[in-house]
Amino acid sequence: MSDTLVPEGTMIGRRLERREDERLLTGHGGYLDDLDLPDALAAAFLRSPHAHAKILSFDATEALALPGVIAVFSGADLMEIQKPLAPKVQHPQLRDYPRLPMPPAELHYVGEPLAVVIAESRYIAEDAMELIEVDFEVLPAVASTAVALQENGPLAHSGDETNVAVLLSQSAGDAAKALAEAPNVLSDEFFVMRGGGHSMETRGVAARFEAATGQVTIWDTTQAPHYARQQLSVIYEMAEDDIRVIAPADVGGGFGPKAQFYGEEVVIPWVAMKLGRAVKWVEDRQENMVTSMMERSQTHRVDVGFDNDGRLLAVKDVIEHDQGAYCAGLQVPSITTSTVPGPYHVPNIAIELRACYTNMVPTSSVRGAGRPQAVFVMERMIDRIAEHLGLDPAEVRRRNLIQADEFPYKVGIMFRDGSPLTYDSGDFPTLLEGTLERIGYDEARALQAKLRQEGRYLGIGLSVYIEGCGLGPYEGAKIRLTNKGRILVTLAAAGQGQGYETVYAQIAADGIGLDMDYIEVKTGDTARIPFGQGTFASRITATCGPAVMDAAKQMRERLLDTASVLLGCDASEVDFVGDKACLGGDLEKSVSLQQLAQTANIGKHGITMPRGIKAGIETSSYFSPERAAYASGAHAALVEVDPETGEIEIVKYVIGHDCGNVINPLLVDGQVLGGFAHGIGNAMYEEPVYDVEGQPQATSYLDYALVSATEVPPVELFHIQTPSPLNPLGVKGAGEGGTIPAPATIANAVEDALRPLRARITRAPITPARIVDAIVAAAADQD
Repeated sequence: MSDTLVPEGTMIGRRLERREDERLLTGHGGYLDDLDLPDALAAAFLRSPHAHAKILSFDATEALALPGVIAVFSGADLMEIQKPLAPKVQHPQLRDYPRLPMPPAELHYVGEPLAVVIAESRYIAEDAMELIEVDFEVLPAVASTAVALQENGPLAHSGDETNVAVLLSQSAGDAAKALAEAPNVLSDEFFVMRGGGHSMETRGVAARFEAATGQVTIWDTTQAPHYARQQLSVIYEMAEDDIRVIAPADVGGGFGPKAQFYGEEVVIPWVAMKLGRAVKWVEDRQENMVTSMMERSQTHRVDVGFDNDGRLLAVKDVIEHDQGAYCAGLQVPSITTSTVPGPYHVPNIAIELRACYTNMVPTSSVRGAGRPQAVFVMERMIDRIAEHLGLDPAEVRRRNLIQADEFPYKVGIMFRDGSPLTYDSGDFPTLLEGTLERIGYDEARALQAKLRQEGRYLGIGLSVYIEGCGLGPYEGAKIRLTNKGRILVTLAAAGQGQGYETVYAQIAADGIGLDMDYIEVKTGDTARIPFGQGTFASRITATCGPAVMDAAKQMRERLLDTASVLLGCDASEVDFVGDKACLGGDLEKSVSLQQLAQTANIGKHGITMPRGIKAGIETSSYFSPERAAYASGAHAALVEVDPETGEIEIVKYVIGHDCGNVINPLLVDGQVLGGFAHGIGNAMYEEPVYDVEGQPQATSYLDYALVSATEVPPVELFHIQTPSPLNPLGVKGAGEGGTIPAPATIANAVEDALRPLRARITRAPITPARIVDAIVAAAADQD
């Protein structure tokens, strides 16, 4: 969408730069660690050095004697708040093992907090931790789903019966019968490794208690401040109104891990209340590497049945999901099970999932949230079908894609929100064809054949995907005319760098009919708006956007009604010119926004309000979608692989993207391209390896390969827009589309390049070592 297509005076659809950028680029952003809390104490957490161990004894005598140390609390000292942190997404069959804020007796992963030191500075607190003596009984550790499912193997939790947290299944049709009768059946096993969010800013919590009011204020780098407040209200047994959670306006990324609720978020405010002093804790990078929640890993054993034309008849997928030491939520495996069918006609589906407890940091959502694994499996098998039948991979996709005239399309299984999986809108064939055209598909195939004769290995990878987004239950907005004559839009959702201050000002401007210059946006403060859910799952534009538009339209009505009374006319005769409400556009017959506020918000003490004026110009709205919307896209990669070194060179990459109507094309481009950088990391670099004892082997960026600008290639990006019928703005999510299909696309391209060598790519990330191993294994099989 270009500016020339946007009607004059309309803000939605304009390619506007972010309001936030100037302060961030000039070093004037305010992050949690910049928070100036006079006389604040510093906290440091002592963490388990073992993947699984019991605490036999704890002695902090020497630590407490160190000058500057104020207090040391072990898990045993916090029994009044040792209450389970509830999983964000549950299931009736879940065997939930309680995740406590700071376990007093048994520890279940390396990095789990067991004590907190409070001191006058972080330096003193860190020194004091070295003086604490803890005697452990080290227990056998479970470091993979394979070990978790071993008969008579070790248990992740002592005294438990099994490591299986939950068994989930999804089905449509009769997959067993269809596979038995299919003319062709292929089977394979795929593995997708763990990966983290790795935000620029790590997690952090600061808290201050006001004894006079009994209220605690908490600054938290969370993606969901209202969710954090609700959890704290239950644990502390305090009224929600006595707990204020503020997510700072400037946060160095979230990507999913900050949407979860951690023990540190319980401990720090509790300490502040106990000591009567402000307390601050900011996670260091080493802590972030081992204690912030990750996503994946998953093993998929998949069977596909198809006819001789390459049309899918059945898919069966048996999944092992690493839940980590606790269940922080079942959203990731639930999403995986519903994403496997993708954008294709699959008449018979059978998906079985075993989520397993292991002695590793708990897993939850990271950008993509279970979808990259499912897309990896389906897209790899689409390529295998093409190879088996001697067909072109693009043609097999054409023959199986759901068509544009088939929406709403019912898949036959359920989505994570409990509703039948129903795609609302889309045009998958147009996305595929647009991507093929821009990658130069026919020319690339010709070049591939030519280079193979020269002993060079060029490959073309394709992926088409869908993404459930815009999830409920609701999101809200409040709009108020301030006494300074400005419009204040307040959102419960906490921005994580997406540009909320810009996008929601654009929406409000259109709803009110007022220039953006007079509109401010504030986010992520539970004291400003009573109810909210949070920023996660590519949901905010599709839930908060309609709420802002509705509240803005209400605000327009309130402003014009108030102005019409003061101007002595009908509201239909009034419109805005700058910050003035004018009769027929005449500035000589106008009242300013500030005058409206003085009349309706302030009034005159003891004087009756003018007849027809309603006091307090404030509106609010909450929007609840009936079900998830579905963004979609297609990726294509042209890569060259060196079989001697396993090096991958991405020659060209194209992304086709559909997130419904686009509010701000510049920001959507940024979201997709930023997501693509994350996807390239998942595809080729990021791998937090654990040894057999559950010890993390990648605890710094010397060991964990995180992509930089050097590794991310240029991308050609195009959009189509199929509006969602599920919300009045016709929007869908955009934050994860660049990430989800990237591992599958790169894997398909690498295997396509190495087809003459018959190498198989079954694991992500696709590293040089794995490529060489695949080539060697293929050669051995041929011998």
